Amino acid sequence: MGAGFSSLEDHEKLASDGSSKPGLEDLPESCIALVLTHLDPIEICKFASVNTTFRQASLTDVVWETKLPENYQILVKNLWDDDSSSHSLTKKEIFSRLCRPNHFGTSENKAFWLEKKRGVCVCISWKDMKITGIEDRRYWSHISSDESRFGTVAFLKQIWWVEVEGNLEFEFPVGKYSLFFRLQLGKNSRKVLGRRICNVEQVHGWNIKPVQFQLSSSNGQHATAQYYLNEPGKWTQYHVGDFVVENSTMPTKLKFSMTQIDCTHTKGGLSFDSVLILPTEIGPRKVG
Repeated sequence: MGAGFSSLEDHEKLASDGSSKPGLEDLPESCIALVLTHLDPIEICKFASVNTTFRQASLTDVVWETKLPENYQILVKNLWDDDSSSHSLTKKEIFSRLCRPNHFGTSENKAFWLEKKRGVCVCISWKDMKITGIEDRRYWSHISSDESRFGTVAFLKQIWWVEVEGNLEFEFPVGKYSLFFRLQLGKNSRKVLGRRICNVEQVHGWNIKPVQFQLSSSNGQHATAQYYLNEPGKWTQYHVGDFVVENSTMPTKLKFSMTQIDCTHTKGGLSFDSVLILPTEIGPRKVG
């Protein structure tokens, strides 16, 4: 009986000793990693500063594989000619690389990146599209711009009709996507006191008849839209339509176009940057 009381007394003494209480550093790394899989990348990086165990857990492949698209192994093939180059990287390093703009295809006029936890985005430069009279400097000029992901925009001086056609073949992860044309009425010239100056003197003809936009996919999806262009001086993303990807292992083939072929009047003063494809949950938004 005395031994029993002695054991209980020892237990109470241990419980009252603050140094013997379990703390965060006592949690198993595997348990911490499991918790981190439910957080977004920014939260994971914050928790990595708690202590050494949290930091080690935050670096594990188990955590970062849950943040990668289901077809990330296909996507990384667009980054390295030698597939073995990606095998030496951790899942966190692959995630970090995918979050940067990555050029793909035969030129540097297309880029894709991972928008954190919200999916894969793609941007296609005007240089990668078929455009009426684009090489004729009477109609178009090519202007350097730090507002373009690709460094230059096409500026339409004046023309009777406009036709822009583009296509894309890409392995999108499963999901719903929206396609936009990024346009601006006006020509950016310079910055004064840090503010961008846009010259709109040549803008004309876009409020008479609407511009027609079309989108089609290889699995039979179609979308059309039309807009009067009437917002001079700012970059605007014009929503063409949405498409759904159900198989991430096969390339999705897209065709898209922008036309204004009414020859009863000229039109001009339009800057054209790119076509942008975003996960629909991000939604249409304006780019300044």
